[in-house]
Formats: sequence, C-alpha cells, structure tokens
Amino acid sequence: MTTTYHFALLFLRLTFSGILLTHGIPKVLNVMDGNFEFVDPIGLGPVVSLILAIVAEVLCPLLIILGLKTRIATLPTIITMAVAAFIHHSNDPFNIKEMALLYLFGFIAIVLLGPGRFSLDRN
Repeated sequence: MTTTYHFALLFLRLTFSGILLTHGIPKVLNVMDGNFEFVDPIGLGPVVSLILAIVAEVLCPLLIILGLKTRIATLPTIITMAVAAFIHHSNDPFNIKEMALLYLFGFIAIVLLGPGRFSLDRN
C-alpha cells in the first residue's frame, strides 16, 4: 500500500472520530454536572444508555484516533450509530437520521480498512 493510502486512513480516523467527540464530550460534561437524563432507545435504562453512548462517542473515538485496537473500538460506535439511525430516529425524516448514517458508514469503512500504518496498531 502507498503512503497516500495510509494518510487517507489516518485522515478518515481523525475526521470521523474527532467530529464524533463533539457529540460525546457534551454528554460527559452533563454527567459531571449531575445530569443523567438521556433517551432509552433499546430498553436498558437511561443511565446505562448514556454510559454506553459516552463509551461509543468518547472512549472509542479516542482509541480510533490513536489507532489502538481500532477495529474493536469501532464496534461500539457502529452499534450506537445503528441504534441512533434505525431505532431512535426510525420515524424521523431522512435529514434527521442522516448524520447517524454518515457516522455509521464512516466507521464501517474504518473497521473494514483497518487503521493503517500511521497508528499504534500499525497494520
């Protein structure tokens, strides 16, 4: 594989994960303020759903940015985006679920392609 290919993988990891952090960090700040209100799209309870969303939108993107256990780290994010698009926003118009779908497809690409050479996983 060429250096350009590996830079493209790095770009994909940095952009999708970096932008997803802008959704996860406010959730962490809410929890730090004592606010545990959150949706419960699959019946696990709002607090459990919030914790899972924080893992998928903060911890996992940080691992993906570093390229550490990248393929495993994308799985919670893929599941979260699938739940957001197909369950939470199931009755919403396309423009509402579009963002979750874009993240879903981006992280599917990352899991399929791997982290690339410019990662801690280096594959």
